Amino acid sequence: MQYQSIAYDIKDHILTITLNRPDQMNAFTVEMANELVDAFTRASADDEVRAVVVTGAGKAFCAGMDLSTGGNVFGLDESLEPSLEDMHTRLDDPAIFEGVRDTGGRVSLAIYDCDKPVIAAINGAAVGIGATMTCAMDIRLASEKARIGFVFNKIGVVPEACSSWFLPRIVGISQALEWCYSGDILTAEQALAGRLVKAVVPAESLLDEAYKIAARIASHSSVAIAFTRQMMYRNAAAQHPIEAHRLDSLGMFYSSRDDGKEGVASFLEKRAPEFKGKVSSDMPEFYREWKKQP
Repeated sequence: MQYQSIAYDIKDHILTITLNRPDQMNAFTVEMANELVDAFTRASADDEVRAVVVTGAGKAFCAGMDLSTGGNVFGLDESLEPSLEDMHTRLDDPAIFEGVRDTGGRVSLAIYDCDKPVIAAINGAAVGIGATMTCAMDIRLASEKARIGFVFNKIGVVPEACSSWFLPRIVGISQALEWCYSGDILTAEQALAGRLVKAVVPAESLLDEAYKIAARIASHSSVAIAFTRQMMYRNAAAQHPIEAHRLDSLGMFYSSRDDGKEGVASFLEKRAPEFKGKVSSDMPEFYREWKKQP
């Protein structure tokens, strides 16, 4: 896919995805959604990529949905009357896929399914989908200039991009509800106090700080990182720790045979490890099928 709304750049095993509509404050469109889904799917399969940093071009991260488009600005087909059953049985039917499904949600699901860690470098305004898409990312850093808003109720709609699943897990149910009910625009410091972001850093240092974290991640076993990412998200939503035990056991069994042996050897020999495992080819057979399970 040729990208028009984002930029995709790899250096030193770190992929930078840049929301790239600076003249529109990187406002979100259906085109951008499709490109982001493609980019995260591509990154997941690319062994050259070991970590992902997402940021915005210009002064904004993403100022929300582009409200200047004609018709339904969310790209939805108002002639349809979808039911809950449709969302269970026809989710990938073209009419539902194109006319009903939340585009931000498709992006968040692509991030959730990604095998590579994702770091948000929130450089400016992150409003609406600009805020909720970061909830599906693993680590969030904010520039001191960042302004973050879950403004949906204020304009008469509901939170999207699977944020009703992610946001309470990050900041707690009470804080999530307050931010959504009020629609307030949060300063970077308020987002930090609410535990949405890891740190607030000077604007000129934001990407450097994100790359430092990404570089540390990129130096470890890609296979172990991929396992860990999926285990944490899926087991955190499990109803009983036995479910985590099942996956932990399989993860430890398979990872200990290859990169795990190199890790132990490097520790004993007091040298840097040389991990050779590839996510594209060295994950165990059950892994892909397990990831498909809702």
